[in-house]
Amino acid sequence: MGKWKECTIGDIGTVVGGATPSTKKIENYENGTIAWITPKDLSNFSGRYISHGERNITETGLKSCSSQLMPKNSVLFTSRAPIGYVAIAENEVCTNQGFKSVVPNENTDFLFLYYLLKYNKDNIENMGSGTTFKEVSGKTMREIIVKVPETIEEQHKIAEILGTIDDKIEVNEKINKNLEQQAQTIFSNEFIFPETLADDWKQASLIDIADYLNGLAMQKYRPTADETGIPVLKIKELRQGYCDNNSELCSPNIKSEYIIHDGDVIFSWSGSLLVDFWCGDICGLNQHLFKVTSSKYDKWFYYAWTKHHLDRFIGVAADKATTMGHIKRDELSKAEVLIPSEADYNRIGALLQPIYDLIITNRIENKKIASLRDILLPKLMSGELDVSDIDL
Repeated sequence: MGKWKECTIGDIGTVVGGATPSTKKIENYENGTIAWITPKDLSNFSGRYISHGERNITETGLKSCSSQLMPKNSVLFTSRAPIGYVAIAENEVCTNQGFKSVVPNENTDFLFLYYLLKYNKDNIENMGSGTTFKEVSGKTMREIIVKVPETIEEQHKIAEILGTIDDKIEVNEKINKNLEQQAQTIFSNEFIFPETLADDWKQASLIDIADYLNGLAMQKYRPTADETGIPVLKIKELRQGYCDNNSELCSPNIKSEYIIHDGDVIFSWSGSLLVDFWCGDICGLNQHLFKVTSSKYDKWFYYAWTKHHLDRFIGVAADKATTMGHIKRDELSKAEVLIPSEADYNRIGALLQPIYDLIITNRIENKKIASLRDILLPKLMSGELDVSDIDL
């Protein structure tokens, strides 16, 4: 069995903080070419490698503050608001003050370090302090004790096992991104910018082609003492694509129409507006979310048309700035839809439905292999699974 040692994070790399150049000085940001990352940039980031954030800074901006340029393969770790987002720098980057990143030393495999920080996220978070929000200081980060294999070769083996799983997830995500672009092009060519519009096509609205079922106020439907609850699908879960240990639970005995299954179309109509296929397993539909179904038309049709109107709905919601932005049901009646002839409907469906089916299949596969990764992660990072004799 390979030998492991206890050490601190400061023993295996250099902990680097960040800073924000003054936003009042345009020369700190205008035409900047230096990648500058904030926790917000990682909030909806699903990959491992990040090359840039929403904003770049200039050389002047970098010199004006205490942010430091870190080399490629540095491991970024958010140290506040929230603690625990992890990513690998795909190129030279710097960060704002919301990070305590680690530049690995020559005896530390950078990908192993990435998984090590993910594995120790809860431990690091528990070391945070603060009244307004918890934060991990540079000193605390450096002094956190971790266990690592003594040899970089064993670190590399562990990283490669976990990395191969994440490679597959990222390949599926790239395939899905391409498929979504193909579907959008087909939809636009057929419905938005057609060369000709047949006389036997009809005009309708979203409300004519689909049913939009609003969810329940799930605080009224908590599981009883003798029930095993199911997760509640709220806006947070839809945005991240899965339920987690912090997701609320509801009774599994709510009406069946409020039970969500893989492949269902969900439309968040309040707060963060989005339309997506749910692929995060069985859950209960919360209020502020529509489950979109139809007894007349296929999924490809009502999904594509609902998504087509999303940008307009977002604009309508933005105008209701007094509270949380939202749309009312009558906006669905105003959203125009073209219904093709039966022959054209079948022809277009033969193009779009397989694309959407494959997107759903890939997402479900990703959830399964991510679950495998999450099972292996603690076993590999604790040394419970010995990889010293494995040839990779």
